[in-house]
Amino acid sequence: MDSPEGPLVIGVDSSTQSTKVLVVDAATGAVVARGQSPHTVTAEHDSDPAQWWEALRLALEQCGPVVQRAAAVSVAGQQHGLVTLDADGRPVRNALLWNDTRSAPQRDRLVEALGGPAAWAERTGSVPAASFTVTKWAWLREHEPEAAAATRAVRLPHDYLTGRLTGQEVTGGTTDRGDVSGTGWWSSATGSYDEGILGLADLDPALLPRVLEAGEAAGTVRPGLPLPEGILVAPGTGDNMAGALGLGLVPGRPALTLGTSGAVYAVSRERPADPTGIVAGFADARHDWLPLACTLNCTLAVDRIAALLGREREAVEPGGELVVLPFLDGERTPDLPYAGGLFSGLRHSTTGGQVLQAAYDGAVFALLQALDRVLDESADPGEPILLIGGGAQGTAWRETVRRLSGRPVQVPVARELVALGAAAQAAGLLLGRDAAEVARDWDTAAGPAYEAVPRDEAALNRLARTLDAADTLLRQH
Repeated sequence: MDSPEGPLVIGVDSSTQSTKVLVVDAATGAVVARGQSPHTVTAEHDSDPAQWWEALRLALEQCGPVVQRAAAVSVAGQQHGLVTLDADGRPVRNALLWNDTRSAPQRDRLVEALGGPAAWAERTGSVPAASFTVTKWAWLREHEPEAAAATRAVRLPHDYLTGRLTGQEVTGGTTDRGDVSGTGWWSSATGSYDEGILGLADLDPALLPRVLEAGEAAGTVRPGLPLPEGILVAPGTGDNMAGALGLGLVPGRPALTLGTSGAVYAVSRERPADPTGIVAGFADARHDWLPLACTLNCTLAVDRIAALLGREREAVEPGGELVVLPFLDGERTPDLPYAGGLFSGLRHSTTGGQVLQAAYDGAVFALLQALDRVLDESADPGEPILLIGGGAQGTAWRETVRRLSGRPVQVPVARELVALGAAAQAAGLLLGRDAAEVARDWDTAAGPAYEAVPRDEAALNRLARTLDAADTLLRQH
């Protein structure tokens, strides 16, 4: 390993499936060490927060002694998860994760109680989906009142890990404006917790963490951890906000994430408030906004269909008129929390490879429907889509995005962009600089570019017609 040119920082990505750690040279962005440890998720889409902490410890150990030279650390985490802690900072129950849609009935009642989707969008910037934290708290209050009554602190996943680092799990807990903007109880209009919504959800604001400003430290590392005692702990943020930081995104340039879930987002100077609920009006981890559309079914759903077919994930074939809507776990974009997967147009001549390609088409279509809503009107339609996430490395995913979007695509060489964004936030705090500027200096978005190809209008029309015709069926529960 070459000698670092600057101080070292640590970026953490605590995702649904695992915790990843990068040790990064703050001057150059070079990754000098990495570690990763898996999580276990139940069939009900919940997870024990204590295992996230153990996974962080193991991932840090894998990085070796270089960890002891770090000067700052930041944690990015999966958005929307509900972490409930008792008075001693221990989890009251497993965390309810973002992809748990059991709270759809509570979501429906909350939306109606506030006056409908437009009222939510105006106050919070978003119409809550069943993934939002406020709906999960309402579910907990209704179905597990004893657990809700025992709760002395309500946190998001990144808040929980940040609190474990600083020793402020309950008293003195913190969050950031990016991640908290996905809870449903923080007002993007006022930049503060919305007391009216907290009243509807029967949530005491005293249970919530303080919202830090960009560049404000959450604290310092407490003694007894596999990190240097007393180093700075940055605010941390949600995984999508960290991904935007990791890319050093500027307004008008879209990013499309292909992971367990899919997301399309772009930085905006204007506060978004989409009453249709297609676009979530998140804040970013700095001072701007991050309008974002998210799908629940992305690489995991397509891989499941490939497994059912007995095919490798890249074994797609062109042709045919099959439409697959791969909503295997309900869906968020479009808003179909009770939906299942749907196949339409299957014929004797349809091949397994065509079925698989149709699954890719259905997953990408859901994201591209929201692309124009995410971008400002002034955005250049020729600006390449930055393709990130595990799926970005797959030829079938990349070519499907090109064919259905009609836009150029760029695939950053940098991996683990969420952890890299967290590292940029830690470096920004340490150096007194804007985190996105730090990432742009690191040239994190560099990578191979692919020219635009003509849009496959026939496939897009088939998908749109099928979704429209099947809407009522997909909403049944």
